[in-house]
Amino acid sequence: MNAIATVIAKRLGLGLLTLFIVSILIFFAVELLPGDMAEAVLGMGATEETTAALRERMGLDQPAPMRYLDWLGGAVRGDFGVSLVSGASVGEAIGQRLLNTLFLASYAAVIAVPFAIALGVVVALLRDTLFDRLANVLTLTSISSPEFFLGYILILYLSVRTGFFPAISSLTAGMGLGELLYRTFLPALTLVLVVTAHMMRMTRAAIINLLAEPYIEMARLKGAPPWKVIVHHALPNAWAPIINVVALNLAYLITGVVLVEVVFVYPGIGQLLVDAVAKRDFPIVQACCLIFAATFILLNLAADLGAILTNPRLRHPK
Repeated sequence: MNAIATVIAKRLGLGLLTLFIVSILIFFAVELLPGDMAEAVLGMGATEETTAALRERMGLDQPAPMRYLDWLGGAVRGDFGVSLVSGASVGEAIGQRLLNTLFLASYAAVIAVPFAIALGVVVALLRDTLFDRLANVLTLTSISSPEFFLGYILILYLSVRTGFFPAISSLTAGMGLGELLYRTFLPALTLVLVVTAHMMRMTRAAIINLLAEPYIEMARLKGAPPWKVIVHHALPNAWAPIINVVALNLAYLITGVVLVEVVFVYPGIGQLLVDAVAKRDFPIVQACCLIFAATFILLNLAADLGAILTNPRLRHPK
């Protein structure tokens, strides 16, 4: 148990260090953008007086390291500043959008994770059959297709030509769960098509690698049916790589939804990030990027912990 706690502490320390480095990169990447930030925000209506006032309001009259420390201190407390466009708190602007993105990611994950693992087990059972080859072709096609392309294809066939689902995922306050699931089905399906392929192929590969192990051969010689060999003997030992790929794809569902949200005009944090970049609303851009980075790091940490808990060799290192 002490070994596990030590590993968790090391992973947490490395995660915090990574997040600190990423925060530096985010802040100074915005600082390196060409032109004056205040003039870019004010646009054509910029005058010397308004530019000077906005520079003072944004803290641009202070050195960059001091502004970074102020921003980092506020971020640690959950205060990301004020939007330069709306004047509202960044936390308020991001709050509901983040919940929308988490809902969309959860919607896709509930469908994709069990389906991908079950499909990977079935394909491993039917290795080198026509079904296996067809599944590999379809998953490779899904992996090779950009998210926005898949989204437009789904809009064309499931919205424009058939009218089954709305092309734009507009949400309103007080919307029921059924209506919410219906309006967000197309963006969720787009994410499912992308992440299912990765998880299915990893599940298939992990199980096939274990099928040549001696204990698998022994189970077969005892007369165990193929499905029981995989489900009771191979799958428990394949959980570590499967959990890793599932956690990484869950991270993608949250951090990689930008294109999907833009295609379906979904009011999530990805759409907010794109709008903030277009309007040069830098506090929102920095906050969104930091949230994406923290989410990715946390889910990577979850993948490491899952691998440790499912692998006795990692739980009891020599």
